[in-house]
Amino acid sequence: MTSKPLHDTIHRVTQRIIANSRESRGRYLALMRRERERTPERGQVACSNLAHAYAGAGEDQAALVAKGGPNLAIVTSYNDMLSAHQPYGRYPERMKIWAREVGATAQVAGGTPAMCDGVTQGQDGMELSLFSRDVIALATAVALSHQMYDGVALLGICDKIVPGLMIGALRFGHLPAIFVPGGPMPSGIPNKQKQAVRQLYAEGKADRAALLESEMASYHTAGTCTFYGTANSNQMMMEMIGLHVPGAAFVPPGAALRQELTRAAVHRLAELGRAAERPLGEVVNEKAIVNAAVGLLATGGSTNHAIHLPAMARAAGIAIDWDDLAELSSAVPLVARIYPNGAGDVNQFQAAGGIGFVVGTLIEEGLAHPDILTVWEGGLAEYARTPQIAEEALVWLDTGDSRDLNMLRPASAPFQPDGGMKLLTGNLGRACIKTSAVDPARWTIEAPARIFATQAEVAQAFAAGELDRDVVVVVRFQGPRANGMPELHKLTPVLGVLQDRGYQVALVTDGRMSGASGKVAAAIHVTPEALGGGPLARLQDGDVVRVCAVTGALSTTADLEARVPAPDPTPEMGVGRELFGMFRHLADSAERGGSATLAEAGL
Repeated sequence: MTSKPLHDTIHRVTQRIIANSRESRGRYLALMRRERERTPERGQVACSNLAHAYAGAGEDQAALVAKGGPNLAIVTSYNDMLSAHQPYGRYPERMKIWAREVGATAQVAGGTPAMCDGVTQGQDGMELSLFSRDVIALATAVALSHQMYDGVALLGICDKIVPGLMIGALRFGHLPAIFVPGGPMPSGIPNKQKQAVRQLYAEGKADRAALLESEMASYHTAGTCTFYGTANSNQMMMEMIGLHVPGAAFVPPGAALRQELTRAAVHRLAELGRAAERPLGEVVNEKAIVNAAVGLLATGGSTNHAIHLPAMARAAGIAIDWDDLAELSSAVPLVARIYPNGAGDVNQFQAAGGIGFVVGTLIEEGLAHPDILTVWEGGLAEYARTPQIAEEALVWLDTGDSRDLNMLRPASAPFQPDGGMKLLTGNLGRACIKTSAVDPARWTIEAPARIFATQAEVAQAFAAGELDRDVVVVVRFQGPRANGMPELHKLTPVLGVLQDRGYQVALVTDGRMSGASGKVAAAIHVTPEALGGGPLARLQDGDVVRVCAVTGALSTTADLEARVPAPDPTPEMGVGRELFGMFRHLADSAERGGSATLAEAGL
């Protein structure tokens, strides 16, 4: 594949990340070398230990005893409540068979939680959501701590699950690892239709039965949700880093191609494990992290990754922050419009050329590092090809041109010249804003603030007609240390209605918004958070607040220093939230990933 030289901005940001990460990355790689050298060969482990590990291995017992081939760990996030992860139920038994085909063995090393933000949106359980990533990382580490494995298959798809698996697995980065996706569900009703019903319900013009019927026509069967939220952004980033079998991201569950891609993942992982090649800690390097950020920006991906990507990078000793993301965004054009940034979903995106087209056009325009080490031979260019089954064999073909220019465009003729994720700064702190789904006429909002502590309070004020005006809605005490930084997706219909009524509307919050959100200007992840006296804690109703994605401003004309901050709220109990007090207490800032585990580990 021919390509232009690497873009100056991509090169400059990459070199800055390498420089800023030199000490921490050096410590990480030194730890991985030590782990590789000191991890005992199974033949040197006490027989009692081995007997425990092999006792449940069934027909693989003899092969394990003979040490005839690599033993692969399967870390699964299967449950059958979460549609995206339901297909994983039968993966392990099939993966064991495919391992045997190449003289390897596979064992389920452990399982992790997999909670669904779609189920917990607006509910108390959402306050466990971000910290479930830490729990998943810890569970992954527990699974791999038995040290009986030569490679790791990571079964996970959704919001916190992929980042959590990555963080945990990177502590065993001396082993090769492959992420194994499950694929999106078939398309349901158009996303615009779903959003319209939500807004009608918010206005009282549709009843609960109509709303439930609409939602179930959208989320209707097994597979990943089809909008381009955090889950599907995860899959895109795993391709850009090179941790999938090429093109595996968006092939639906149950398809023959999906089965062959999973089989290829097992075969490849066995090959890597046998040769002790391409360990995870070397695959996830500074260039790979930049590629993930570039892919995220080029496709208008989820704002949640402004938190998850720095956390994943830190686990590998790599330092990336919002300045880096904002500078990359200034150079990376938007080449995809997938709902909520467009009308079509990920299935239509896949049909138009999908991730293969995106990778190809980014390489051609010098916007991605093609020379990264991936789990597949050939580097990133292999991920610009599309898998197919031809004559009962798995093959990869050239993706070709976009088959729908309303959804996918070449980087030389994009939808917009930047990636649509910007950094806001000012006397209210630092925040992210995603502009790719917001009309440019609404990139600057200046209006009196209305202060809230919860989403429910916003809904009540809306129902009472108190927000029928130009307004900056401020929802504070939603940061990692306050209550676990829940997503505030239920604000989207309410604020969208106000905007549609002709008002100038913006949101400012130290909480998160869903990867499915868009339309309304939203300054999110504000740091410092309100807890402990952050600037948002000093705002009052009526203060004029300016949110400007053009100049990068997040400010107020009020004299914040002269004010006493609002008191910190008392943490709520129930739904297990009291068990997460340790995580809240230890959590670091949103820009550093909002993690308790990484902060406590000194990463």
